[in-house]
Amino acid sequence: MSLQINPLTVSIGAEVAGIDLSLPLSAAQRTAIQAALLEYQVLFFRRQPLTPAQQHHFALQFGELHIHPIYPNIREHPEIMVLDTDDQNPPDNDNWHTDVTFIETPPLGAILAAKQLPPTGGDTLWSSGIAAFEALSPPLQTLLSGLRAEHDFTKSFPASRHARDEASRAQWEAARRKHPPLLHPVVRIHPVSGRRALFVNEGFTTRIVDLPVRESEALLNFLFAHIARPEFTLRWRWQVDDLAFWDNRVTQHYAVADYLPHRRIMHRATILGDKPY
Repeated sequence: MSLQINPLTVSIGAEVAGIDLSLPLSAAQRTAIQAALLEYQVLFFRRQPLTPAQQHHFALQFGELHIHPIYPNIREHPEIMVLDTDDQNPPDNDNWHTDVTFIETPPLGAILAAKQLPPTGGDTLWSSGIAAFEALSPPLQTLLSGLRAEHDFTKSFPASRHARDEASRAQWEAARRKHPPLLHPVVRIHPVSGRRALFVNEGFTTRIVDLPVRESEALLNFLFAHIARPEFTLRWRWQVDDLAFWDNRVTQHYAVADYLPHRRIMHRATILGDKPY
């Protein structure tokens, strides 16, 4: 059965039907999903009750998987990260961010499955870095394309939250040593489509190293606000067993923290990518 793809906005997003993701993909299905991801940047699949093993297998069909240095995971499948939040463990991803940009080869994509949802709230927003870049004036596009920005693990994972006892401090210190601040281009080129996208995010980007401090702060503040413009975004209202697959190279997302004190559980598989250029 061929995929049915329904675009959600002009800039980003499509809902995909006509496939059971618990089954191994055929070559044609895999190619169709990759093509849709390239065009729409984030794909949504309803009614996909995947086990962690099935989610792991689905993600592996698109590349090698990342094991997060801080977040908890499924013991049998450590590549499946668990985001289990409530009033006692409030979320820390309620900001615009691109996942794991604190490594040399940030993820190609991520696959997020909704396992338990609050009675209301808990939506996620995505934004297109391509649409945001293309909306800028040509002179600003030219300036940004020659700049580099620093991405720092500790900006999203501060010791004050993630190193509260001896065991968590040892884990946090090991992660910090393994992931010192590094540089990525402010604008990256998609390795397949060749399109340009903004590649700075509020979660991990600390400064533009080619500019004085005040200019860096002003420009980053502008870009962080710019990419959040509604014209470049969509908002997904989750249902249990929904699955989202996004191109992490050219998007950002924001998990809305409007559901506390209720509980929300999500499982994420993260597919490693290549070095941005």
